[in-house]
Amino acid sequence: MNIVVLVKQVPDSGTQRSLDPSDNTVARATADNVINEIDEYAIEEALQVKDAQGGEVTVLTVGPGSATDAIRKALSMGADKAVHVSDDAIHGSCAIQTSAVLAAALQQMQYDLVLMGATSTDGQMGVMPALLSERLGIPQVSGARKLTVADGKVQVERQTDGGYWALEAPLPAIVSTWDTINEPRYPSFKGIMAAKKKPVESKSLADLGVDASSVGLATATSQVVDFAGRPPKGEGVKVTDEGNGAQELVGFLASQKLV
Repeated sequence: MNIVVLVKQVPDSGTQRSLDPSDNTVARATADNVINEIDEYAIEEALQVKDAQGGEVTVLTVGPGSATDAIRKALSMGADKAVHVSDDAIHGSCAIQTSAVLAAALQQMQYDLVLMGATSTDGQMGVMPALLSERLGIPQVSGARKLTVADGKVQVERQTDGGYWALEAPLPAIVSTWDTINEPRYPSFKGIMAAKKKPVESKSLADLGVDASSVGLATATSQVVDFAGRPPKGEGVKVTDEGNGAQELVGFLASQKLV
């Protein structure tokens, strides 16, 4: 079973994030960058499938040189090897352009199953599984809370308001996972040390046969035209208790339609 897991390095959602005023793209160079949290659940699920059925787990990422940190995290969890697509021309690419790069990389790899997190914290679009499915001509099943691979098929449960849907697709297939599917393992010291020796293959757009002029900010399908910083927080309303503090507080809450 050859499993490819797509991972992305993103600015830490728990810290202050900003845009670069020079081109209105995410300021990644100065951000506290981490592996996309939901991708860790996809990595864990890939490792569990590998433990049950054997095979190999390969991590694939598209990003600048700093994305190596996200790769090492995945390798330290137990992935076997990685492919890192890095090219300056990719900067500012939209989801559609990025899907073309990922599809080109996947076409040079052997895979039975492609796993990824359902969305990324820096984009929140959740469209990559469908885009890759269209480009690669293979089925995709999104939002899995449970996954089973057997008899040349992948079966998943997708959460719904009243329960879940049971979905099935033949392999090879693309599956995106939510954070309800498992509990990602913590990298052990042994795993961290082993990750340093695992192979990481670097590829450029030329290696993938992708025209550099077809990606990047200049030809992106969407761009940030303008932005402004978050306005300062107001002082709020102070209620002084002069015997009627409770009534004043309830009156304020009612005016805000909170009670």
